Amino acid sequence: MLKEPISITALSSISSLGDGTEEVWNSYLDKSHHFTKTEVGKQHVWASSLSEEIKKSIETLRQSDLKYKDLDDSVLFAIYVSRKVIEKAGWKSGSNFGVNIGSSRGATSLFEKYHHEFLEQGKSSTLTSPTTTLGNISSWVAHDLKSKGPEISHSITCSTALHGLLNAVAWIQSGLTDQFLVGGSEAPLTPFTIAQMQALKIYSRVSPRAQSRGLYPCKAMDLEKNQNTMVLGEAAGLACLEKGIKTDALALVAGIGYATEPLEHSVSISTDAQCFQDSMKMALKSAGVNQVDAIVMHAPGTIKGDLTEFNAIKKVFGTNVPFLTTNKWKVGHTFGASGLLSLELAVLMLQHQHYIPTPFYQNKGEQNKVETVLVNAVGFGGNAVTILLKSPK
Repeated sequence: MLKEPISITALSSISSLGDGTEEVWNSYLDKSHHFTKTEVGKQHVWASSLSEEIKKSIETLRQSDLKYKDLDDSVLFAIYVSRKVIEKAGWKSGSNFGVNIGSSRGATSLFEKYHHEFLEQGKSSTLTSPTTTLGNISSWVAHDLKSKGPEISHSITCSTALHGLLNAVAWIQSGLTDQFLVGGSEAPLTPFTIAQMQALKIYSRVSPRAQSRGLYPCKAMDLEKNQNTMVLGEAAGLACLEKGIKTDALALVAGIGYATEPLEHSVSISTDAQCFQDSMKMALKSAGVNQVDAIVMHAPGTIKGDLTEFNAIKKVFGTNVPFLTTNKWKVGHTFGASGLLSLELAVLMLQHQHYIPTPFYQNKGEQNKVETVLVNAVGFGGNAVTILLKSPK
């Protein structure tokens, strides 16, 4: 239980939805997905890619400093977004704020490149180790922003970004710092990463011809689908957290929850997702199940992943299931960044007082004002996180 609310004073992201919250919100208001058929290695797959304009901005950043030219895209994505978000929050470069930015895969592209060179040449590049460690992201962001607070990075699969938020809440509540920059960054559109998801038989196989008939490559929240439809995306999303209730708060963190599933298989969770039940109940200790207007689900677009989370929600909320939504049918699964993109959707719904539906799940009844939203995330290993957000008004 939180000692006092924590304010989210700024948010920013890059993804196939756009660059920054205004463009992202407009993308949520349209009815289309944001996937393209992308060449990855020797095959074409559906993917959620950054626009050419954003890619040019990332390349400009790469060329702006000799130290940045050998960094992985996941690091550059985070640096790019971090500059924008602290400016929106009014934080000064060089001030005393913490940094906790994680990634599920880390420097995927560089790691694959260096390993390929090793197999061909029998030796490794000098920069292999320093540019492919998972701590690389927070360290470079802290260096770029000259922050004086703690810098932390971790990888807790697909719930990484929200675990970063949990950690920041603990630091702020401890009194060791009053401000934390949190989030996740992921650049997973590489041949080996795509192949791993295909080996698990969870990647979308929806054909372009089917797309021309109006079918969606990712059917996240379609509880009657008969095949897995996960699609990967590249993205970074960051949020600025501050102690107490700030006058410029976009939303308040009013509850946090976390739990780990007792697993029988390394990549599965139980049919009613006990980890989600436990994490949601923890986050709702102070609010109660009748005080939630909407839930932004993790819902990765897989048969079991979507359905088990839905079953967990029914277990917790009974007949009073809130408005349910997800963004993965539109932006895909961005691994370690996904929780922050879900948090961004929740905050935007609170700000605009507008519910964003999915094409597949029909919510029932009239909706109230959007005042409280739960955000869920989970990853391989059954490590669930739930964040309860409230409107600051």
